[in-house]
Amino acid sequence: MTSESKIPDIVIVTGMSGAGRSTAAKSLEDLDWYVVDNLPPGLLATMADLGGRVKDAVPRIAVVVDVRSRAFTDDLHSSIAELEARGVHPRVVFLEANDADLVRRFESVRRPHPLQGDGRLVDGIARERELVREVRAEADLVIDTSGLNVHELRNKIIGFFGNDTGESSLRATVVSFGYKYGLPVDADLVVDCRFLPNPHWVPELRPKTGRDAAVRDYVLGQRGAKEFLDAYAEVLRLLADGYEREGKHYVTLAVGCTGGKHRSVAMAEQIAARLRDEGIEVQVAHRDLGRE
Repeated sequence: MTSESKIPDIVIVTGMSGAGRSTAAKSLEDLDWYVVDNLPPGLLATMADLGGRVKDAVPRIAVVVDVRSRAFTDDLHSSIAELEARGVHPRVVFLEANDADLVRRFESVRRPHPLQGDGRLVDGIARERELVREVRAEADLVIDTSGLNVHELRNKIIGFFGNDTGESSLRATVVSFGYKYGLPVDADLVVDCRFLPNPHWVPELRPKTGRDAAVRDYVLGQRGAKEFLDAYAEVLRLLADGYEREGKHYVTLAVGCTGGKHRSVAMAEQIAARLRDEGIEVQVAHRDLGRE
């Protein structure tokens, strides 16, 4: 960057083939981001330079990067390091989905996986998952698109970037879930609420959910519930401060109970309220509500 250049806000969209990178890119484009598709990682710094020129300054650039070679991870790490050295702090959004959904999506469009070669579709998916493993671990935001249609994924992108100003404020997603349906794969933090008595065993509460006042009052009235919320809120304050210092813009907090209907829903709403009280922008999603 020259002294006459403006530093653009850069988001790198990457992840598994078939996980929705194109939909995410189109959604960002609809939000007035300048989108560059399939850019080799080595050209990221050049793109930032071009976008930062005063005459035709582009304030927000989204770059879609996919796996093209075995050097993908090293190339991307090197390019991000180069941008950081120039005072540009890109955010990495990683899209993924489970194998079954990826296979179904490729079969629906009758296309081979880019890393499939002469093998099976699942072989290409496995190779790509291994190649992007380190990038996923270091991503600022991981979005699991399993079970999502294009409209639902678009809504997620709008939720994260619709009011994005490029500032370093932290955004949180609080997701309730049921352990019997599996952990949310995109969770940064997981809270287990199974230490609380289960409203499922109270006949008048069983048909209700954690959104109902009777269930909420029952859950919060249990020994240790409010003490847990107070203690965990303090932990979250420390984490939020640390995440912001480290430049992490997004965090997904998963709150679980057995079925994802009572305890996790009530506690997720309470945790979200505590985060909002700290000035953190929060989305709440109840993944397994209504699944029983």
